[in-house]
Amino acid sequence: MIIIICIILKILAIVVPLLISVAYFTIAERKLMGSIHRRKGPNVIGFVGLLQPLADGLKLFIKETILPSNSNIYIFLLAPILTFVLSLIGWSVIPLSEKIVISDINLGVLYLFAISSLSVYGIVLAGWSSNSKYPFLGCLRSAAQMISYEVSIGFIIVNVCICTGTFNLSGIVLAQKNVWFIIPLFPMFVLFYISMLAETNRHPFDLPEAEAELVSGYNVEYSAMTFGLFFLGEYANMLLMATFSSLLFLGGWLPLFNIPPFNVLPGSFWLSLKIVIGVVFFILTRAALPRYRYDQLMHIGWKSFLPLSLGYLIFTVGFLISFNWLPN
Repeated sequence: MIIIICIILKILAIVVPLLISVAYFTIAERKLMGSIHRRKGPNVIGFVGLLQPLADGLKLFIKETILPSNSNIYIFLLAPILTFVLSLIGWSVIPLSEKIVISDINLGVLYLFAISSLSVYGIVLAGWSSNSKYPFLGCLRSAAQMISYEVSIGFIIVNVCICTGTFNLSGIVLAQKNVWFIIPLFPMFVLFYISMLAETNRHPFDLPEAEAELVSGYNVEYSAMTFGLFFLGEYANMLLMATFSSLLFLGGWLPLFNIPPFNVLPGSFWLSLKIVIGVVFFILTRAALPRYRYDQLMHIGWKSFLPLSLGYLIFTVGFLISFNWLPN
């Protein structure tokens, strides 16, 4: 019984701060984009608008949930729950520092890759069960887009795993004690950051939610908390991908320099700082870049990123074999 209580407390210790982070990620996005647009953003609810996420959440919670009469009700309700749950359980293998991790499994990278692949199902089920043409078109776009870019992301991650000889996320971070992988694998770092925009359906690859063509994409029939679960899932996925990229390329919880005062600060501080950098990247791309056409999105994924990631993988393996640096 005590073990079960400890596990529940560990899960809550991750999930509750995550949901709070998601809430304030939204206001950070609106504030930063407002600054870029030379306007104030939310500034009425609470001090400088800090209670705006709570007001938005309360509004979604008390609104009526509308169920389309032609939809498949059970699958319609299952889709947002599936999307939200998958966005949370991916955090179970994320090491926030050397000792703070729920489950430090040896196949952490493959686990995250599997969870990322399963998230397609929530979007496909949402579009199909709505029994409406615009959500269906949006879910087809999303499925094709996420599957296309997962291939490139897979080859990019294999580059890192070959250099470390492990799929364990803590092992990957500790392998970067001497040099972060952003330096030897800088082209893969750039490709990964662009690919994670497509993987999370974010601007400029937010074709599944193209308002001009699809009204609002796969979630157009959703309202109240069913829409809120999609919203929370999307932003939690963005935080997860920003964290994943920090662990793979930016040394995770390792400090910038292993000298005082840098190495005095806790590892969770350094990881949080690197996650913030990833989050700001998401926001700046949304504010600055126009949306791609769908054929351009697929062209980039299959004819640019896939050959580049596969070619760099061959180069990495050849380089390590040539100097006999392959890890045991």
